[in-house]
Amino acid sequence: MLDAFSQHGPHPWFRAEGDELVVGGRTVTQLAAEIGSTPFYVYDRAVMSAKVAELRACLPEDIELHYAIKANPMPAVVQHLASLVDGLDVASAREMLVALETRTDPVDISFAGPGKSPAELEAAVAAGIVINMESELEMRRIADIARRTGRRPRVAVRVNPDFELKSSGMKMAGGPKQFGVDAERVPDLLRELANLPLEFWGFHIFSGSQNLRAEILVDAQQKSASLALDLARMAPAPVRLLNLGGGFGIPYFPGEQPLALAPIGENLHSLLPGLREALPEAHFVLELGRYLVGESGVYVCRVLDRKISRGHVFLVTDGGLHHHLAASGNFGQVLRKNYPVLIANRIGASSREVASVVGPLCTPLDLLADRMELAEAQVGDLVAVFQSGAYGLTASPLGFLSHPAPAEILV
Repeated sequence: MLDAFSQHGPHPWFRAEGDELVVGGRTVTQLAAEIGSTPFYVYDRAVMSAKVAELRACLPEDIELHYAIKANPMPAVVQHLASLVDGLDVASAREMLVALETRTDPVDISFAGPGKSPAELEAAVAAGIVINMESELEMRRIADIARRTGRRPRVAVRVNPDFELKSSGMKMAGGPKQFGVDAERVPDLLRELANLPLEFWGFHIFSGSQNLRAEILVDAQQKSASLALDLARMAPAPVRLLNLGGGFGIPYFPGEQPLALAPIGENLHSLLPGLREALPEAHFVLELGRYLVGESGVYVCRVLDRKISRGHVFLVTDGGLHHHLAASGNFGQVLRKNYPVLIANRIGASSREVASVVGPLCTPLDLLADRMELAEAQVGDLVAVFQSGAYGLTASPLGFLSHPAPAEILV
């Protein structure tokens, strides 16, 4: 199979049939006909299964995998992954309902995120899931619900450590952050928690996301484990959950290499015996979202117009940033780079050109590929944007200019 970012061939998780991209055993033309419209997202369950299997093969058996639903909350995707992983992590009441519709035990569902509303806290307590507390005030609100309802909520402390995940696409710890409780404040919180009608469950330490350097992840996991052991000595009950976060990235752009799992597995194999001895009742968790689903998804849109402006070719499609903000470069990129893109029904075409793929919106930001070498495309051709399984549709401004929503399908 050709390189993931070759502009002359498909992504390595997929194959071609003649000139057409194949996803889940169907060509993109077949998928478009079955769905009845474009644009659409298509997710390949076999890729998700392979990613989980790949992780299981290198991680210690004691490490549990949780799927972070925020990466892709499509119910069919969540149902599939719930059958493969050990737990689910949610960031809203709506995600919690999707999680509860699976066969996952509520004790294996956790709820993180700053600013949980009173209604969300009420729902989480009623459901019996683990609430990752993000502040002292949130802890007191949960305790008030416990007193009023007679329930004993399961709670964990989300810790904002004094270190960050270097080289990550998004840093979520270290320095002042809206996420979690600063590590130096956690001892006081634990002392207060001991006198509240709450069931202490453990710690959640999440430093950042989208990291492709194994040595950085190894360092963060070592520091997280050390911090958790220090805090556990002050906990009002045994630690039953230690969420070491995730941060595992996937390659999006030319020159990026897939994350090397072997060093991460080796590090966890060396860490686990000491952690198990110190925290004998704990479940040790890696929380992953993008890594499990990102490479499984393809966003497909159709060329509506082909126009040349001052010598430059523009392929105007029925897709765009309102459906796929990340691919437009407006979801965290400092310097815009192209996602891997190809003309999905002309993979073997010898006639090629440099073109920009744009959407139908009234803004120059509506750009899916900028001056990229592609097969020479015509009106009606299908454009495929790879690495689209995570933070795609639900991370996009769907209501912008009131165009129809794209379809989603799991194959």
